[in-house]
Order: sequence, then structure tokens, then C-alpha cells
Amino acid sequence: MPIETIAILGTGLIGASVSLALRSHGFTGSITGWDPDPQQLHTALSLGAITVIADDPLTAAAESNLILLAGPVFTILENLDRLAPILREDQLVTDVGSVKGAICAHARDKYNGPGQPGFLPGHPMAGKEVSGAANADAALFLGSVWLFTECAPPTELSSRPEAASAAAAEGSASSRAQAWREWVSKFGCRIIDLSPERHDVLCAWISHLPQFVSTAMAALLEEEFAANPDLLPIGGRALREMTRLGASPFSMWRDIAHTNSDAIAAALHALEQRLAHLRENLKSPELRDEFEQANRFRHRTPGSKA
Repeated sequence: MPIETIAILGTGLIGASVSLALRSHGFTGSITGWDPDPQQLHTALSLGAITVIADDPLTAAAESNLILLAGPVFTILENLDRLAPILREDQLVTDVGSVKGAICAHARDKYNGPGQPGFLPGHPMAGKEVSGAANADAALFLGSVWLFTECAPPTELSSRPEAASAAAAEGSASSRAQAWREWVSKFGCRIIDLSPERHDVLCAWISHLPQFVSTAMAALLEEEFAANPDLLPIGGRALREMTRLGASPFSMWRDIAHTNSDAIAAALHALEQRLAHLRENLKSPELRDEFEQANRFRHRTPGSKA
């Protein structure tokens, strides 16, 4: 079934960028937006990202083929609870949350079962260190990876006699899930499917760890050199690159830290051990080995010029 009407709940950076990407790639249907911050809504409307501002998010969702949940993880969890009782089984919910284990576990008994709406958990590996609809960009996802995970219905539901008929009824939501994946491909994304658990471990290392390293470094420098006017001019590109993510909003990363704490803590602990190894070998040949290993990884990193 085609996607003709979309509701985007959360019209900040990612939500508004998705809307702009849809428009730039030929989506002609209605895009209704809602956000708890009126400024984000009006900015998204002025950019042409959304067609209309919703008075009520639940009404907007009930009238849409596809509902995109953007915003912090806890907000996504709340919206999943609010939407499940009012949506039909032919409607599809998807999200852009940075953690998938907690979201999938939360949705498992409410979606993708007999008589329940569909849910396709997603996560675009794209963004900026700044937030808000004013920073939205139709090309934000070009060349990036969009991760999808499964959210299977409860085992007890799938084992019931009516499971076969439920699969047929679920067909409309499934076809819309395929249609949404096709739109994501049009954005210029490479799609990768992962289990929720694998997603959270990988993202802890490749996304969450860099954020917390940058945050810690920027906070440390602020503590040590805030009163020193010579630091910033001297720092140059290295300082700007290493602390760029330090400008990211706490409101988003608080939820990620809460819902993926085990994987993030494991990655941070491994980094602590590696830093200790560096500190202990500043004058030994092992320092050269670390640089060589780091160089090999950097050379294999997509998009690297070094």
C-alpha cells in the first residue's frame, strides 16, 4: 500500500530533515507536523518541511498512513504507548531513535501482532552537533547508513491459531514498511538490518562513545582553561574537531545514556584501559604500535582522506 499521508511527531533537526528529504525526492502527499516546542513547528512550516501544523498529535497520527517518531528516546517510548490503542493494523509507525533495545522491548506487546499497528524501528546514522528545525537539511542523509531492526510480536501471540490470518491482515502495514524503506533508499542511504541488541552494542562504540569522549574533553578543557583567552586561538583544527560533539544537547543524550548504559559503560571502560596503556607507554616502542594500529583503522574508515 502506498504512503500518502505522514505525521511527524518531533519536528526538530531529524524530523524536519526527513520531511525536507521526502519533498526533495518527490513525495507529494500530506506531511503533518507536531512538536512540543511551537517554535520548531513554525520553523518547519516556514521551511516547507511540513504541510500543516497539528493541533493534537494523536489526531494527526490517527489520520496518517505512516507516523514517524522523532525526538529523545523517552519521548519515543511515551508516544509508542499513546499511539498503540488508537491506530489501525494498516498503519505503520517508525522512529529515528538512537537506541533500539529499549524501544523494541517497549513496543513488543503493542505492535506487529494480530489487530495491532505495524512498527518498523529505525535509526539514521546522520546528524549534527546542533539541534532544531532551523538546522534541517534535505541532504542530511545522503551517503549515510539507515539502520533498521526487527520488532517481532510476542511469542504467545505468534503461536495462536489466528496467527496466519493476522499475517494477512498485517500485510498492509508490511507493504508500507517496504514503501518506507524505499523512500529511505531514495534519500541516498544504505540500509542495514540488525538485531536490536547488535545495534545498541555497535552504536555504543561508533556513535555514543565518540559523543561522550568529546563531551568529557570539552568539559575538562572548560574546567582547566575557561579563563585563558589564549586557548581557543592556539587550539586550531584539532581542538575544533575533537570537541565539536561537545555542543550536542543533553536532552537527547540523557535518554541514550539511560537506555544503553551497559553497552556505553563497557565501551568507556575499554577506552579508559586504552588511555592508561598509552599513558604508561609514552616513552616505549608500544606507542608506535598504537599509532600504526590507529592509522590502519583510519585508512579503512569510509570517507577518510588520510
